[in-house]
Amino acid sequence: MPDLVIVGGGPAGLATSIFGAIAGLSSIVIERRSLPMDKPCGEGIMPPGVALLEEMGVQVPHARFLGIRYVDGDTVAEGRFPTRAGWGVRRTALVEGLFHRAQELGVELRFGTRATGWSATRDRVHVDSHGGPVEGRFLIAADGLHSKLRKEAGLQRLARGAKRFGVRRHFRVRPWSPCVEVHWNNEAEAYLTPVASEELGVALLSSGAPTRFEESLSHFPGLEERLAGAPVVSEVQGAGPFRQCVRRRYRGRLALVGDAAGYLDALTGEGLSLGFHCAQALVATIAKGDELSSYETAYRRLSRTYYLMTGLLLAVARRPGLRRRLIDALAETPEIFDRLLAISTGERPIHHLGSAGLIRLLQVLAGRSGRARSSRFRGGVSLGRRELR
Repeated sequence: MPDLVIVGGGPAGLATSIFGAIAGLSSIVIERRSLPMDKPCGEGIMPPGVALLEEMGVQVPHARFLGIRYVDGDTVAEGRFPTRAGWGVRRTALVEGLFHRAQELGVELRFGTRATGWSATRDRVHVDSHGGPVEGRFLIAADGLHSKLRKEAGLQRLARGAKRFGVRRHFRVRPWSPCVEVHWNNEAEAYLTPVASEELGVALLSSGAPTRFEESLSHFPGLEERLAGAPVVSEVQGAGPFRQCVRRRYRGRLALVGDAAGYLDALTGEGLSLGFHCAQALVATIAKGDELSSYETAYRRLSRTYYLMTGLLLAVARRPGLRRRLIDALAETPEIFDRLLAISTGERPIHHLGSAGLIRLLQVLAGRSGRARSSRFRGGVSLGRRELR
């Protein structure tokens, strides 16, 4: 009988099986789809997520990016990661890399098999599937943003507020920035992630009803012009609504991981890193023989900064005047943007900003900086920065 029956063979489910194998736990992964598997997402993996991929021994083709660049009209602000680069990875390549690593470690992978039902007793779980019944010690729900298992376990909670949706496609064009670019306006945000030397992923996020890719892109005429004539190399895919609220991340012998464990928004690009961290924490809890309540505690600790920073950015995005003042402030104080980015990715603790940095940022936001605003980039020419691994 395997230790883990994992329903969902995306990045979080496969990472759980890999960390499980490293810890000496056996797993079966049940996934209704077959390779290649795609999903509409920004495809940027922040530095902590890259470190966890390397810890798992996963190799994937990727493009490096050195930080995040915000663009709002003619204002450009850029923050750089403190220690190492992030990776832009096509979702199909990421899943295949995780799949092959899990396979190398002896994980039983049942792709193209749908889970049809489940039940649990005091000491085991039972999962029915088109490939036959499976019993195990724990059931891991890694079945995504709109998790069926989460709802069946009674762990879903009503999400309030505006609904946000996203669409994504890829263009064959040489990325012009060493960073993930986030373009802002009053209607939407555009996320540009380099995923290869000649390929750029473009994700467009907005509130309200889902929109067509071309309609959303038209809100960014400069970007639309820059992409004009570039060959399209993927179909449009959409996702949403993003916000998913969860009562808690376990019930009995079932645990939630990845997007199934709850999600706020794609705004900060932390979803994959958080999913890998939580997969590792869940495996550690089970391997030590602790109650799943310990995993809930670990999840709350690991996700605290994600929910805080994403919530703050969402609040800013809804207020155009505040958003423009913030990006102006970050353009004027790039060292503070660096610190905020390090906090957001989890590479530095929240007190890394410091009281002086917070006061400085508030002064600039209030328009009392006493210094002319400057951008780190003028005319698209870098003013020079350190290189990261």
